[in-house]
Amino acid sequence: MAKRPFIRKQKRKRHGANFWDTEYTEGGHLKLSDEAAGDLQKFCRWLERETGREILNPTKSVADFGCGNGRNLVYLSQTFGMRGVGYDISQAAIKIAVSVSTALPLQYEARSIAGTFPKIADNSQALALDMMTSHFLSAGERTVLRDEIFRTLEPGGYLFMKTHLADGDLHTRRLLRDMPAKEEGSYIHPVMGVAEHVYTEDELTTFLGERFEIKKIYRSHKHVRHGQARKRRTVAVYARKPLW
Repeated sequence: MAKRPFIRKQKRKRHGANFWDTEYTEGGHLKLSDEAAGDLQKFCRWLERETGREILNPTKSVADFGCGNGRNLVYLSQTFGMRGVGYDISQAAIKIAVSVSTALPLQYEARSIAGTFPKIADNSQALALDMMTSHFLSAGERTVLRDEIFRTLEPGGYLFMKTHLADGDLHTRRLLRDMPAKEEGSYIHPVMGVAEHVYTEDELTTFLGERFEIKKIYRSHKHVRHGQARKRRTVAVYARKPLW
């Protein structure tokens, strides 16, 4: 009797909140840290050189759209005394964020960052964070989020945004070729099974430039070695809401 061919069992894809809940409770795909992101700390050093403590002080508030386990809000609150609010789709992440924010002036809500944020008043935030988050939104949803960030930032307030960068990234080129999504510049994430958008620098600066002043751009440079793909390429943008 002929042997039946061996078929490797495929892991079931987990989508959206279910994926992130699993990552924050069991781990597996991503290396999640409890420490503040190095790119955010770099941004804060730059901002302090540019503005002193005009933005980074206990009278100011920060909104983190995709706060995860709260690590970046905790850093801003412990280091500069800032108040803050964080949103994340994962109930598990929010539970962790609440547990590590005891006695800090931070609030959290488990929800998608798609849509509007009526609980945040106009011109009430000194900082907004969008760190490796909004690329999971559709084009229309990204526009709504950008406009909500603009609305809620005070004049002269800053957006710190970090996301994937398509320019020169061989991983992006492969994913767009092999797993294209409906939206141009987007692919279906091979693990999560959801659409993920990757900006070119021109696209991103044009998109943000419709509302904000672009103050600084940092691009990662360890994405290719000897012609072979290495890390995913990222870009960090420092953007300021005009004073008027």
